[in-house]
Amino acid sequence: MPTANGPARVLVVEDEHKVASALKEGLESEAYDVALEHTGEGAFFRLNTEAFDVILLDLMLPGRDGLQILKALRARGDKTPVLVLTARDTLDDRVTGLDSGADDYLVKPFAFEEVLARIRALLRRGRVAEPLRFRVADLDLDLITRKVARGGRPVELTLREFELLEYLLRHQGQTVSRGTLARDVWRETARSTSLDNVIDVHIARLRRKVDLEQAVKLIHTVRGVGFMLREGEP
Repeated sequence: MPTANGPARVLVVEDEHKVASALKEGLESEAYDVALEHTGEGAFFRLNTEAFDVILLDLMLPGRDGLQILKALRARGDKTPVLVLTARDTLDDRVTGLDSGADDYLVKPFAFEEVLARIRALLRRGRVAEPLRFRVADLDLDLITRKVARGGRPVELTLREFELLEYLLRHQGQTVSRGTLARDVWRETARSTSLDNVIDVHIARLRRKVDLEQAVKLIHTVRGVGFMLREGEP
């Protein structure tokens, strides 16, 4: 199911490999962009470095379980729709899952057609009016005029720098990996050292224009992971 930015991205978090593979294959046949994780730790790292349109989350996972992931997401303000897929079928289990921040709850075994219907409903529900202006601290970006200002002073950006800053603002407070930027800003699906270097150069230029001579730095490097835009240190 496409979104305004292309195919909807779905993260499937499921430790049963046959179930996970079947979901991935089925969703990809319906034109979804699917990422797969089998452990809670792997899913948590992925959610800290990439953006998704919907999450299919098993609750019973090795290590960090699904409820812990769900609570951590909601605690930091992440509103990505979550469809819980689980064998836990009691009323108390459902209430606990929904109270922890799940948007929907589907008990195993389930029909794939119902999974698709639930995903479509969550994507429709999650569509909100797109913001036309972003602001963090004294940094402003206006999508209509395509202008950027810091402390009321214009910041001149190239087209790519504008797109990069817009993406960081849309995901403010989240760590964004080089792989995510390569895919969503540069529209490149294959990672490469040369592209990573290009991204680093653009981040450095953007940081000079936005943060140079400013007491409060907004663009931060998260060592070994990627970048984050926020007021104050990450």
